[in-house]
Amino acid sequence: VQLQASGGGSVQAGASLSLSCSASEQIFGNMGWFRQAPGKEREYVASIRRSDGASSYRDSVKGRFTISRDRAKNTAYLQMNSLKPDDTAVYYCAASPRGLAMSAMSILSMYTSWGQGTQVTVSS
Repeated sequence: VQLQASGGGSVQAGASLSLSCSASEQIFGNMGWFRQAPGKEREYVASIRRSDGASSYRDSVKGRFTISRDRAKNTAYLQMNSLKPDDTAVYYCAASPRGLAMSAMSILSMYTSWGQGTQVTVSS
């Protein structure tokens, strides 16, 4: 499976951005977003399960970010509102071969396909 992420950019704090992740084929498991800031480890952002649309978020983005999915287009989206400088990172989309339990959605190793990343820069 090939994943193509797009939609990053440079914005001021408080602005919004929308990321897209297009898959080359049907994803039957979860599609998720992770991010990696310079000098830091890759961290979980959000994930959504294909079967029922169940989703989860890291605490710091709850209420600001929304993940969604268009199964017909094999695409996942991440709507990011009220962006903060701490959101600055390269954002990666990922896919798992099977639907994940809520408790497993944040585990990086559960995702076997990764996109190339898109830069999001938020200035104060």
